[in-house]
Amino acid sequence: MVIFDLDGTLWDSTREVADSWNVMIEEETGERIRLTPEIISSVMGKTMTQIADELFSDIPEDKRYRLSHKCEAYEIDYIRERGANLYPGVRETLDKLYEAGVKMAVVSNCQEGYIAAFIESMNMQKYFVDYEEWGRTGLGKDENIRLVMERNGEAEAVYVGDIQRDADAAHAAGVPCIYAAYGFGRIADADGVINSFEELPGVLREMGFID
Repeated sequence: MVIFDLDGTLWDSTREVADSWNVMIEEETGERIRLTPEIISSVMGKTMTQIADELFSDIPEDKRYRLSHKCEAYEIDYIRERGANLYPGVRETLDKLYEAGVKMAVVSNCQEGYIAAFIESMNMQKYFVDYEEWGRTGLGKDENIRLVMERNGEAEAVYVGDIQRDADAAHAAGVPCIYAAYGFGRIADADGVINSFEELPGVLREMGFID
């Protein structure tokens, strides 16, 4: 089984997330706090609570989480309607893996509904047999990786991600990690590296995950 991180691995939604949060922040507070794609990319991979703590640290905790929940909900509607930017070669490569019979899933530290919005907006229902997110389970990424594997009867998997937290979670779950080097961060101890998404089948072949 190949399990993917989402942000920084399959697509870049930083512009859409920033735009949607800016709309809701102004609507709720009357202030024009301008989040940028760069700010959003710096917090990608963290849980939604951690993101709220970082972006809204000057707001009292109860109001902080209430605001972030409203931003998250609006973001999902915004992305479901508009989609975001797939990295080059993602759809074509997923097609190849799907045709080869590779079982695929998505695990992210996002809010509940975000992965579904990605799948729906990009019309990718056929590729992924399962997905899991922090917002639905409250579990760490390593636990969600194991949960997806167990649900699908998979004893072996590989995780594809772009930041060190992804590799840490994969290794904690007992699976190797392929570093998507075109994404948002760095990984020091990856088990494989892709500099573009099109390189994934070759690396999976080298690692023995596909013939």
